[in-house]
Amino acid sequence: MSQIYRGRIAPTPTGHLHLGHARTFWIAMERAREAGGQLLYRNEDIDRQRCKAKYAEAAMEDLRWFGCQWEEGPDMSGPCAPYNQSQRTDFFLQAWRQLKDSGHIYPCDKTRKDVAQATLAPHEAEAMDEPLYPETWRPPVGAGQDAEEPGATNWRFRVPTAREIVFDDGRLGPCAFTAMQDFGDFLIWRKDGAPAYELAVVVDDHAMQISEVVRGEDLLISTARQILLYQALGYPPPQFYHTPLLCDPDGQRLAKRHRSLSLRELREEGHTPEQLRQNEDWWSGLED
Repeated sequence: MSQIYRGRIAPTPTGHLHLGHARTFWIAMERAREAGGQLLYRNEDIDRQRCKAKYAEAAMEDLRWFGCQWEEGPDMSGPCAPYNQSQRTDFFLQAWRQLKDSGHIYPCDKTRKDVAQATLAPHEAEAMDEPLYPETWRPPVGAGQDAEEPGATNWRFRVPTAREIVFDDGRLGPCAFTAMQDFGDFLIWRKDGAPAYELAVVVDDHAMQISEVVRGEDLLISTARQILLYQALGYPPPQFYHTPLLCDPDGQRLAKRHRSLSLRELREEGHTPEQLRQNEDWWSGLED
């Protein structure tokens, strides 16, 4: 891992960014500045169905309006180009082959709905973000090792049963999760031909020499999963800093799927970046 602090902001272009994104990315920029380091911008556009070029362009425009600055990215290139994940498939395939050859992953024909229905009552399945994949569905170790390409099937990472994953978060302190209790076997490759979030992020953060990952605390479980991937791939993991989630007046966290107030709407209504950054309610929780 680089001795120089290297951070990143990595939006997914599936909609317009909201104020919660801006706060997290602003914190990432501030931490890079405080460390005298570098910040890069990565466009996480691997979901071909949901990601749109218009949202990728809007994200950079809106973040620059908000005041965010970066030293590397798709708009200015840099030593770790390309910075669009959709152009980095060869990196992901190399990692897939390494995990396949070492027996850490296996092909899986079960859908997310199959997993939810097998482990939970219907109403619980709808409420739970990621139900546990049943251990009884696992194939024997070594399944799929003859495959030369991922093909049109899902691939899952075989998590070590009952292993505790511990890491020290820059804001929250010690965090611990237990495999097959807090999370189960997770997707690393999707049947539509794209790497899953967990694999793509690990591969790119390593390749781009990211020393600290700043992101929302809703991704704490993802951090535990990704630490297992770092270990399986032989990569040193970065440090982590998880920011508090920004909520609306009803206590619901801001999200694109809830059509939360976007930076673009705030800008059109006449708000300035300075006004938004000085609002105590919007920036609360950072000292929790």
